[in-house]
Amino acid sequence: MFPHLETNVDAEIERYREYRDRIRANVADTVYFMHQAWKSGKKIIVEGANATMLDIDFGTYPNVTSSNCSAGGVCTGLGLPTSIIGDVIGVVKAYTTRVGAGCFPTEQLNEIGELLQKRGVEVGVTTGRKRRCGWLDLVVLKYTTMINGYTAFALTKLDILDVFSELKIGVAYHKNGYTLPSFPANQDELHDVTVEYLTLPGWKSDISKCRSFDELPKNAQNYITTIEEILGVPVRWIGVGKEREQIIPRC
Repeated sequence: MFPHLETNVDAEIERYREYRDRIRANVADTVYFMHQAWKSGKKIIVEGANATMLDIDFGTYPNVTSSNCSAGGVCTGLGLPTSIIGDVIGVVKAYTTRVGAGCFPTEQLNEIGELLQKRGVEVGVTTGRKRRCGWLDLVVLKYTTMINGYTAFALTKLDILDVFSELKIGVAYHKNGYTLPSFPANQDELHDVTVEYLTLPGWKSDISKCRSFDELPKNAQNYITTIEEILGVPVRWIGVGKEREQIIPRC
């Protein structure tokens, strides 16, 4: 396959022996290690990679990854029991994005989607492809809330919506005169759905310097409380920029 590739096997083996010696102290039986940490009273924070809709079991198959990136991955990936899981924080953008193929009902193939992509610098980290962008899809969030049992949300990139005079939130899918009760298990059902949107007024102002919920414009506050009311889950953190100090805690 690579006729011009030259490899010094002995040198490669020696290089990896050096790596082995450097990482040996950090290698352990992780199941035992995690349980010892838990029993000693330490707090364990687990960060999921990718998103629930890429979960191999619950995502938009076949456009998924190869593992469980939903909350269940805590058990299947780390060997921790379900009984010790405490808070489950859902991290979600103030709008919806996707990289690559797969159904995307709230996608905006217009200047709105382009503006979201540009303002949000929405580019796939691994592939470098532009992310597809659209309005916030609460049908998807209701589905992932059922799977993960979120106790709170961290809503990021709210500032990207600063320039819009009007905002839309997807609240239901309709097909052939019928309202789908939930996000469908069969992705083929998504091809012809019509999205029902809730339209809200924008705030048309820079919120990047806001440091408390009360400092946000009333329409931005309304956008957040509307999400909470529909999903029944509180938004505890609000991102208004990319810096650490631009996360607004809301207890």
